[in-house]
Amino acid sequence: MCIQKKRMPNVFIYGDSISIAYSSKVMKLLRGKANVYRLFKNGGSSDQFIANMDKLEQSMFQPGLEQGWKFDWDVIHFNVGLHDLKYLKGKNLNKKDGKQVSSIETYKENLEGICQYLKTKFPKAKLIFATTTPVPENAKGRFKGDSIKYNRAALEVLVNHPDIIINDLYTFTKPHREAWEQAPGNVHYKALGFNKQGEEVARIIDEVL
Repeated sequence: MCIQKKRMPNVFIYGDSISIAYSSKVMKLLRGKANVYRLFKNGGSSDQFIANMDKLEQSMFQPGLEQGWKFDWDVIHFNVGLHDLKYLKGKNLNKKDGKQVSSIETYKENLEGICQYLKTKFPKAKLIFATTTPVPENAKGRFKGDSIKYNRAALEVLVNHPDIIINDLYTFTKPHREAWEQAPGNVHYKALGFNKQGEEVARIIDEVL
């Protein structure tokens, strides 16, 4: 008698450059438990989320595509925020003369749209939202403390979506930010930091698999 192997769950990670760094660790830790994929690019600000997801679907999931992926997502781990709170002048980070990408109200509206989109498009997927990691003092194009404001706004949206799990990466990272940061004022982390973040993300995902 042929015993059919149980299908491994499919996990999708959407996020910014922070998630780009930790995704490889997540993939390594969940090897043999889940197929883990990440968005093909930096996810950017919240207004780009749906367009990026639609482009992914058009490229890889369209019906009849000879080599297309033929599966649904079981878990989606997503984050937006770090690119919403930044200030740009043209395409350059600039706190003094730049304009903030998304106001808090716009961010909340976009996040609500994202939640509705994911629930409609992937009704069987378990959703995990990761809070935005800390902005340090003297960060280029970003103000210290804005992560707190945008995370608070995100939680105000997510209170209406109690089925979405919250991965509080901000609180997890904050005590270690200086030890993990690439350099003073840099929002990115060195290997120690993104490996630890990857361990935490993998732990949260593993709990819902």
